[in-house]
Amino acid sequence: MYTVIKRMEVSASHHLNLSYRSKCENLHGHNWIITVYCRSKELNADGMVVDFSHLKQIVKEQLDHRNFNEVLPFNPTAENIARWICDQIPTCYRVEVCESEHNTAIYEKD
Repeated sequence: MYTVIKRMEVSASHHLNLSYRSKCENLHGHNWIITVYCRSKELNADGMVVDFSHLKQIVKEQLDHRNFNEVLPFNPTAENIARWICDQIPTCYRVEVCESEHNTAIYEKD
């Protein structure tokens, strides 16, 4: 089994729609650290699981310097963002989304 890991930073804003009062209901931003894990039993014709630059393109072009509420069709919690990123990449099985140094959400396929 081959595994590749791509870590990248995305600057973006969001606000959360919550069932309780929270300062996160207000528009605010983070320098998100997103780590994508991909694996495959076989390498593609180029000898890769996936090109690192393709991972960067998929994530950064859609999310960097954006308001997540305007580009994502769901409440943009770190958990939901992690799952959405994983679903965008066929070989991806795990995504970590850190919205701050001490707050990380992980989505991992079964």
